[in-house]
Amino acid sequence: MPRHRVLTEFGMGSSLRRQDYTEAARRALKDALWRNSINMAELFGHPKEAMLIDVEIAVQKPDQVDCEALKSVFPYGQISITASHGGLDVPRPDGLPTVMANAAISVSFDMERCA
Repeated sequence: MPRHRVLTEFGMGSSLRRQDYTEAARRALKDALWRNSINMAELFGHPKEAMLIDVEIAVQKPDQVDCEALKSVFPYGQISITASHGGLDVPRPDGLPTVMANAAISVSFDMERCA
């Protein structure tokens, strides 16, 4: 069944002092989501639950991101989250870095199934 991407949003988040990669990722997701009010499901006449949401998180230590916990950021849709190497750890004078995460959120629909 053809999957059609209809939207991609990007965000950045940080954990200034705790080196919490999951929290930095959560803030990146919120940065991407909270700046728009696009009603994709309604625009195409589909239920919100039909949204296929693919999330890519980039941080320096992807194994420290709890992808399952990040799904709670989304109120609906079918969520898939992966973490990979990227982002940035910014050195600080005390030796503990500030963690920066990047997020890409892609929203798609299975156009045949929802039609």
